[in-house]
Amino acid sequence: MEVFTGRVKGGVIVLDEGVELPEGSRVTVIADQLEVPLELTPEQEAELAESIVEADRGDVISAAELLRRLAR
Repeated sequence: MEVFTGRVKGGVIVLDEGVELPEGSRVTVIADQLEVPLELTPEQEAELAESIVEADRGDVISAAELLRRLAR
């Protein structure tokens, strides 16, 4: 699987310059909802702020470790 980006122009998805896919390629489209504001409760905002502080100080785990823990 590969990830590409593009934009909708005239109702058609146009991939970024340089991206070429074979005719008939099956694709999955996930549309960003940039116009929809993210609304958090005060509790969620506090949790997000604390998570940012933890990440800034390096208190993180690798993706591999996260997957290992989730597999338990």
